[in-house]
Amino acid sequence: MSQHQFELLERVPLRNAPALEAAKAAGVKAGEHCLAKAEDVANFDSAGAAKFILGWLRRYGPTSGEGLTTACCEHGFKPHDLRAMGPVFAKLIKAGDIKVLRSDLPRSRGHGTAGGRLYGVGKP
Repeated sequence: MSQHQFELLERVPLRNAPALEAAKAAGVKAGEHCLAKAEDVANFDSAGAAKFILGWLRRYGPTSGEGLTTACCEHGFKPHDLRAMGPVFAKLIKAGDIKVLRSDLPRSRGHGTAGGRLYGVGKP
């Protein structure tokens, strides 16, 4: 689904919109807790991981989220739980540093979940 399609869907009122918002909020909170634990327990450097992701995209171009996560781990930015990477990506997206180019890539992890995302550099 393209970013434009997502934007259109966000404008359509849904009958279960409160439940959807509650689920999103719970997911954000769980991600933040996972990241906090990674920083405390595994000495995970989320700021360093974010800089690495941005540098990788500038150097090598668009890359899947799973590819970026693997590259981070191989270069020393490995959290105790890979789900801690979600908030790192979210922060970069919110800041406009990276953007989702596609969200229909085949997945190598996360069986039964939505398509993988392809990321690119956001603002120059």
